[in-house]
Amino acid sequence: MLEHIDTSLIDWSRAQFALTAIYHWIFVPLTLGLAVIMGIMETMYYKTGDERWKRTTKFWMKLFGINFAVGIATGLILEFEFGTNWSNYSWFVGDIFGAPLAIEGIVAFFMEATFVAVMFFGWEKVSKRFHLASTWLTGLGATISAWWILVANAWMQNPVGMEFNPAAGRNEMVDFAAVALSPMAVNKFFHTVLSGWILGAIFVVGISCWFLMKNRDKQFALSSIKIAAWVGLVSALLSAWTGDGSGYQVAQKQPMKLAAMEGYYEGQQGAGLVAVGMLNPEKKSYNDGVAPFLFKIELPKMLSLLAERKTDAFVPGITDLIEGGYQQADGTMALSAKEKIERGKTAIAAFGAYRTAMKAGNKADMEAAGQVLKENIAYFGYGYIKDVNELVPNVPLTFYAFRVMVMLGGYFILFFVVLLVLSYKKDLSKTKWMHWVALLTIPLGYLAGQAGWIVAECGRQPWAIQDMLPVNAAISKLNVGSVQTTFFIFLLLFSVMLIAEIGIMLREIRKGVEK
Repeated sequence: MLEHIDTSLIDWSRAQFALTAIYHWIFVPLTLGLAVIMGIMETMYYKTGDERWKRTTKFWMKLFGINFAVGIATGLILEFEFGTNWSNYSWFVGDIFGAPLAIEGIVAFFMEATFVAVMFFGWEKVSKRFHLASTWLTGLGATISAWWILVANAWMQNPVGMEFNPAAGRNEMVDFAAVALSPMAVNKFFHTVLSGWILGAIFVVGISCWFLMKNRDKQFALSSIKIAAWVGLVSALLSAWTGDGSGYQVAQKQPMKLAAMEGYYEGQQGAGLVAVGMLNPEKKSYNDGVAPFLFKIELPKMLSLLAERKTDAFVPGITDLIEGGYQQADGTMALSAKEKIERGKTAIAAFGAYRTAMKAGNKADMEAAGQVLKENIAYFGYGYIKDVNELVPNVPLTFYAFRVMVMLGGYFILFFVVLLVLSYKKDLSKTKWMHWVALLTIPLGYLAGQAGWIVAECGRQPWAIQDMLPVNAAISKLNVGSVQTTFFIFLLLFSVMLIAEIGIMLREIRKGVEK
């Protein structure tokens, strides 16, 4: 299927895609969060007729518009990279992966583009009710857009609803509902969107506290804080719940990712969840005999509860997943990584035999090869794995990123609770220390979101599509120099765009609320 690919090409292509994704995710969550908050604010204006709420809505709407415009640019580049840098991936699963992205572009983006114009320019041109509907529909369009993109991403984590067509040499969708409504897709959508609402709430609170620090627009700031804090608290609590659901899905579909998230090598019954720990930097391989932790504090049996919903359940570790031989939930014995690799090679060889027989018009050989392929297709991707150690993701990166995300999630719940208590029990405008805390929390909101995506994407390596296609088989055959060049072009371009966005936002914030 593929010729030998230079590892530096894989590394640079991954780096370029990661760069684009990281920058894109700076803008997306704020768009999702501000859409909800400004929708609530305009609803208050619609119900009360108070011009104060209209001015408040228009202020946050300006910041939303700036962020929305820049986010579109990075998103378009991200989707183009599937065709330029990952053409084998696009060919192999384009019929499936392309469907949700096409719907996102045709339906959701069209919906956003239509109503965003009314939202910004229709204040005095359409009725209050229609304008309010346009504001909510703009936010709904952004959310639907996120839904289809996350459906595509969830399918990469848990490929369902498809069959491999050896005649075409690619996977084809056979059950759209299975792809669009898979449990992993549904859970990923709610967890991701809620994280955007949290960031939007943090952003609104932080900027509003800046106004309180400067003793400007006090009524606007206090009103904004109350709405944002309630949105943030509800979202943070729901995010914790969906996070538990995500952990369960990972345990069921991506056990190696779960093991990496926990630095968990030796499986056991009643496995504990690491609350706090430091990995041993000397640990280089799953079978090197080095202890994985310098120290750790565990929550007894909580990993088993998370993974199997039973406190005494067996949870396989990295060593178990590589060596196999343990009993799975369905009663079968787990294959070793080496066995999976051999079956993967058998599947690839059968695919080649099928194609040869097809060209020769030999139906008997086609049927024989097709049967062998069907029996081993579940391990197709393993045939491209050269060393079992490739199946272990970057454990330190995944382990620490997961804890950053979880710890910040807990902090955000506490942050919003304290903020609401101060808002209703005291004069928040005089609580100077909280103003600084709120401002410094803004970058933590971004950090939590990025950490979550590091866990999701780095934790599933080496797979572009879980168990089906590793990154070394998904890559385009490009010149390494061209990928390096475009990497630095994108780095410069995205950095300029980010700096420009921050500069424009700061200018609009300093202007304050229109009188």
